[in-house]
Amino acid sequence: MNQADFDTFHAAFAAVAEAHPENAFLAVPAREGRDYDAEGREITYGQARAEIERLVALYREAGYGMGHRVALLLENRPEHFLHLLAFSALGVSLVSINPDYTHDEMLYQMEHSDADLAVVRAKRIADVEAVGRDRAKTHGAPLPVVDGDALPARLPRAPRPPGNEAPGRGTELGLYYTSGTTGRPKGCVVTNHYFLLTGAGYLDALRAGDVTVEDGGERLYNPLPLYHVNACVISFSGMLQSANCQIQPDRFHPSTWWSELAQTRATIFHYLGVVPPMLLNQPESPDEKSHCVKWGLGAGIEPSLHAKFEARFGLPLMEGWGMTETGRIFAASGAPRHIDTRAFGRPNEWMTGKIVDENDREVPRGTPGELVVWSPGDEPRDAFFSGYLKNEAATEEAWRNGFFHTGDTVIQREDDMFVFVDRTKNIIRRSGENIAAAEIEARLAEDERVANIAVLAVPDELREEEVMACIVARDGVKTGEALADALMDLALAKLSYFKAPGWWLFVDTLPTTGTQKVQKQEIFPKGSDPRAQPGVIDRRDRKKRPKR
Repeated sequence: MNQADFDTFHAAFAAVAEAHPENAFLAVPAREGRDYDAEGREITYGQARAEIERLVALYREAGYGMGHRVALLLENRPEHFLHLLAFSALGVSLVSINPDYTHDEMLYQMEHSDADLAVVRAKRIADVEAVGRDRAKTHGAPLPVVDGDALPARLPRAPRPPGNEAPGRGTELGLYYTSGTTGRPKGCVVTNHYFLLTGAGYLDALRAGDVTVEDGGERLYNPLPLYHVNACVISFSGMLQSANCQIQPDRFHPSTWWSELAQTRATIFHYLGVVPPMLLNQPESPDEKSHCVKWGLGAGIEPSLHAKFEARFGLPLMEGWGMTETGRIFAASGAPRHIDTRAFGRPNEWMTGKIVDENDREVPRGTPGELVVWSPGDEPRDAFFSGYLKNEAATEEAWRNGFFHTGDTVIQREDDMFVFVDRTKNIIRRSGENIAAAEIEARLAEDERVANIAVLAVPDELREEEVMACIVARDGVKTGEALADALMDLALAKLSYFKAPGWWLFVDTLPTTGTQKVQKQEIFPKGSDPRAQPGVIDRRDRKKRPKR
């Protein structure tokens, strides 16, 4: 498929559905006890096309079109993709809601995005309606909410008429929220053009190496959440443009991973760094050899486990790199893959990059610096995100000097391979979630018992990193486990469970600069493990996904 032939993501899908109506498009593994598709389900391109046409008519009849935004909280149900493609046909933009968001987090997203409608799972209607009522204080009317498990015959009317122009490549199709380094998440605006080039770049980055992606012959199992671009855009667009199938489980289940791969006839899978160690910790079973998977693609595997994983399970893992802002990826799909390092790929025809110092000057090969990336050709921003919603200053800061600043410290080898070293941004990476330390600090600093706070990343043998809070209590406040529990209650009430600190430490002071900025790198002696400091309180057992 030549993605340049299409004006919208929906048009590309329609062409594939016309040519290959019987090909499998979406699949859900069987899973006993799940509240949807417990016996599994498969949807062909032809079946999907009919349902998407129905959704287009339903939204159009209610007045939705160019310039509107619709929020979806459908978890990992395949219907999420069908609504997305209907939105592309209409010129509507998708706002993906993280199911783990608290009331306050969701309220911020619905206020900031100016969403016109929310389509949510039946079990979450009351939660989102409560958010909608609170949003009326800033938007004048409650946010309409409808049952996404059983859509009504008529949707609530759109609050204003749609624009008159037809959807095109530059039309906004999605708004994805990423953790900002200075507090609240930033909304990344992405277009049809972004969706199309992301999928094309994904396929080419893989095919340029030693792996195969056959048109109409692949079934990709992706356990990652649909409010992130990995599953919702990168792999999905690649599978769509190659007439292939995406298998979407509800989430990662280590004990049934291999049986689900076999059951769904998966040929490819995506992973995060937490997946390989959890699979290696599972007892050996016939299921781990009874599948037809050719290779996996992901990010964050511990180098010491890479060869061990490939030897035990008999398939290669390709490390990759990408961001919401870039869409397209680097992938270490060609030899040598340097699996004893955190190597993640080389520049390609869709995205290139270099390593620079603090003054944006390129550094010699093998020297650590910040990875900056751009689109080859005349327009460096081509098919990257269009910008941060309502934050032009942050957009231009990220693009200073003509290339996008990733915030990742990387080296580049003589053979062009990029190797990850660390993050320079104030971001914690836990089980695939980017967590802004500043957001947690802001919420905890609201408590009158907290005089000063520093939130930082500490190592975690399973989840890559964990959140740690170092607290200076106000005079007269008794510190210890009771205060840690009280602040943990606050964090869990205000933030998604995965953002809450798993480790707590009360200190007398925090090191600061002359302008009173906390110097986090000076809190603990160099080379020491913060988790082993006297007085550290472990509350990781309280970080559990709420039952919905």
